[in-house]
Amino acid sequence: MKFLSDNAARVHPRVWDAMKAADEPDSPYDGDGLSKALDARFSALFGRDCAALWVATGTAANCLALSAMVEPHGAVICHREAHIEMDEGGAPGFYLHGAKLLLADGESAKITPDAIARVIDPIRDGVHQVQPHAVSVTQASEYGCVYRPDELTALSAFVKGKGLGLHMDGARFANAVAFLGGSAADAALGVDALSFGMVKNGAMSAEAIVFFDPAMADKVRFRRKRAGHLQSKGRYLAAQILAMLEGDLWLDNARASNAAAAEIAASAGDRLLHPVEANEIFLTSTAAERAALRAQGFEFYDWGDDAARLVTAWDSRGEHVTALARAVAAL
Repeated sequence: MKFLSDNAARVHPRVWDAMKAADEPDSPYDGDGLSKALDARFSALFGRDCAALWVATGTAANCLALSAMVEPHGAVICHREAHIEMDEGGAPGFYLHGAKLLLADGESAKITPDAIARVIDPIRDGVHQVQPHAVSVTQASEYGCVYRPDELTALSAFVKGKGLGLHMDGARFANAVAFLGGSAADAALGVDALSFGMVKNGAMSAEAIVFFDPAMADKVRFRRKRAGHLQSKGRYLAAQILAMLEGDLWLDNARASNAAAAEIAASAGDRLLHPVEANEIFLTSTAAERAALRAQGFEFYDWGDDAARLVTAWDSRGEHVTALARAVAAL
């Protein structure tokens, strides 16, 4: 009964079907019909002109998106728990050729204009200090909490007022949209580039970078090639993305994983460390309590010495979810 990560989930059958259907000769790289269809499909989803590129990993999506906004002598402001800081092995520095990450604080791994100001206001305007070029936020955050549209509007106004770019790490963007109950555009207000997560939500090996300024995509096309992410059979990545978007499969999958997390959260009471708004549950637990859960067959990650992280997925089995909820309640 695995609650380790949504990366451990199965590939959705409709994604396999789409990849099989794409298994016909077509133009290589991104010259195939499926890859060419991405711009229009995402433009329809967000209700504005977009340009979309596929890559194989979320790390590449985040870093290539940021490369369009940040020069090697610049910096990205992000939460100190952000994936680009904690879990990408120095990839931002690699892809951005030495650009720095400047770390901000904020409750539940979300940042505010005030938090950004505390980081950038002390920076002198001159060549002797690294200058901020962009801000990166995570939707839903590393602790599974969601930025509301009014929060994004305030963030965007502040960031743009400072002349900075705004990137969104959307590894669990679908979960955020499902929680908010509005449109995809509502969950990405004011963003310049979005890493639209697919793999955690049912795809196999494809993530999308969505640029709301298509000119940024033209720059990143070259950088994607240089970074080794222009796959020769890109139609298989495009097929996965289009399959996830078709009929709102991406949203249905996110609703399923969110509902599973909500069931477990309802049993956790005051153990919850953060509100459960997506598909991650963080709860206080002793080593003995975690051992007791594992003895019952549940797999999950420790979160420090006195907490656990439980992650549901689109394919979490209902009986496993209910069993875990009862086991947590019985601790």
